[in-house]
Amino acid sequence: MGNEAPAQQIVLYGTAWCGDCWRATQVFKRLNVPYQYVDIDQDVDAAEWVQQLNRGYRSVPTIVFPDGEVLVEPANVQLIRKLSQMISDN
Repeated sequence: MGNEAPAQQIVLYGTAWCGDCWRATQVFKRLNVPYQYVDIDQDVDAAEWVQQLNRGYRSVPTIVFPDGEVLVEPANVQLIRKLSQMISDN
């Protein structure tokens, strides 16, 4: 997973128990932005990828954008700013 080209859609790596992951999914839903959700408790390869991105930490949510940008545990305002930028670029 770690050597793949950037995703063509947004990928949110999270866990079922993470409140910040739930909050981030609500931002996506409110702005009607499609994304792929990957539960790192269920996907060992994804968990390893997240740890590589985050210097050994399983930090969630880790959100990977098609342009290669990665947001880790973003505040709502930071996530909304990035999503708004993507929407306006299209």
